[in-house]
Amino acid sequence: MLIRLLRRFLRPYTGAISAVVALQLVQTLATLYLPTLNADIIDKGVVTGDIGYIIRLGGAMLAVTLLQVVCSIAAVYYGAQVATGIGRDIRASVFGRVQTFSAREVGRFGAPSLITRTTNDVQQVQMLTLMTLTLMVSAPIMCVGGIILALKQDVPLSSLLLVIVPALVGVIGIAVVKMRPLFRSMQVRIDTLNRVLREQITGIRVIRAFVRDEHEQARFAGANRELTDVSLGAGRLMATMFPAVMFVINVSSVAVIWFGGHRVASGGMEIGALTAFLSYLMQILMAVMMATFMFVMVPRAEVCAERIEEVLATETSVTPPAMPVTPSTSRGDLVLRDVSFRYPGAEEPVVKGIDLVARPGEVTAIIGSTGSGKTTVLNLIPRLYDATEGSVDIDGVDVRDLDPAHLATIIGLVPQKPYLFSGTVASNLRYGRPDATDEELWRALEVAQARDFVEKMPEQLDAPIAQGGTNVSGGQRQRLAIARAVVRQPKIYLFDDSFSALDYATDAALRAALASETTNATVVIVAQRVSTIRSADRIVVLDEGQVVGVGTHGELMAGNETYREIVLSQLTEQEAAA
Repeated sequence: MLIRLLRRFLRPYTGAISAVVALQLVQTLATLYLPTLNADIIDKGVVTGDIGYIIRLGGAMLAVTLLQVVCSIAAVYYGAQVATGIGRDIRASVFGRVQTFSAREVGRFGAPSLITRTTNDVQQVQMLTLMTLTLMVSAPIMCVGGIILALKQDVPLSSLLLVIVPALVGVIGIAVVKMRPLFRSMQVRIDTLNRVLREQITGIRVIRAFVRDEHEQARFAGANRELTDVSLGAGRLMATMFPAVMFVINVSSVAVIWFGGHRVASGGMEIGALTAFLSYLMQILMAVMMATFMFVMVPRAEVCAERIEEVLATETSVTPPAMPVTPSTSRGDLVLRDVSFRYPGAEEPVVKGIDLVARPGEVTAIIGSTGSGKTTVLNLIPRLYDATEGSVDIDGVDVRDLDPAHLATIIGLVPQKPYLFSGTVASNLRYGRPDATDEELWRALEVAQARDFVEKMPEQLDAPIAQGGTNVSGGQRQRLAIARAVVRQPKIYLFDDSFSALDYATDAALRAALASETTNATVVIVAQRVSTIRSADRIVVLDEGQVVGVGTHGELMAGNETYREIVLSQLTEQEAAA
């Protein structure tokens, strides 16, 4: 999975990677050549007392060292460019894929996991790429070259490599096998920690209102402890592995000096050759050490790559049409024909057999008890979900055949939980229509009954809005979300219980202002509060996912028991009849 991911995203960087490989090859060969020059200085210069030879080869060593430094710096520069580029590209791909997801796919992964996959998981793959280009490329060249040059210095002494290298590889292999499941568990624990922290930051008011501070502290401590325990397990393995590797290296050095000393004493080997052999042994073992760093990172990066690929391989259940239709004109006629929706694996559909008609210039309301499927029906119109049966038509065209960009421009959705983005009042209002003028923004605020409180803000339209709109009240957040939809001037307005946080006077004033603003638009309102929808042109009553009544307030009060029960649970007989 890791190789497949890297192969796909490294393709645009083949030129830079080729440059890195060439530079690493040159600098590694230069590194390997230095011990040979040093051996010649000892055997042919120091032993014989030839100062001129020492100076000449010393100059050559300085030139080779300079070449090595230049190539190493250039290789790291290009390697860093490739690594940061691939990190940027993977993040962009994951983000782009998530943007295509319907609510179903987002719910399947969960927001905390998607955040971790886009940030921490991508960072692990990026770091692996950087380490590969800066260390791993030169490691095999140095290892193979070091073995060849060590054999050139002395073949009998090189037999020690047959014991040393396998021992080092075995120590590293055992550690890597044990680390892989720990790293997989670590990423899951990071997901959990992100989820708990996100819930606690978002729900801080609820936590304090119910005095659950200690409970939430204990909950966070538990998630933190689980991540700590897994991290400590991986850390212990790493802490054990490096001393074991250094032990092998130090024992190897002692063995070379011991057996090499006997070879020098017997005349089978020169002192310079022994010095060069020891240098090549260190280079071989250092190459294995560099590979060790890689092997430590590979298991975690592999787990992260699997998680990234899982997101990239997930197809949205809301697929774009093969031949998108873009009508030349749009009126906003909305018709739901025998619509049903079922979640994957669910035994029963959430909504079934829904028939609904909403026309321009009319207000169509949907009401029902909690869990009756009101929001689900509304979400099928802008294709947050796709109907599993039946069709949702706008201007006679199934929304699944409409161009998604066109569908987005003709719908203004105010969700059940209005969300504001960090920025200003103006940037939030212009979210769906960037070219809107300040006059249009003030007009939308006036319609949404939000002008008064925005004018009282010191910066007015430039007043800052925190992420999620947490620095304004719930009612203000709802009114700003409604104003955002009004600025868009869509053909179809969808209000999902968007007046619930408003007092009755503000609710009435807002609906009166909306009536004049939406005379040529289709308005669909989902509401729990009867007073919000009693004046609607058409009221659709849902019960357990099915339509059980359609009509005006008066008609339904007279002939629909479900609607009558809802009304009388909120109003008296006299109020309901008024």
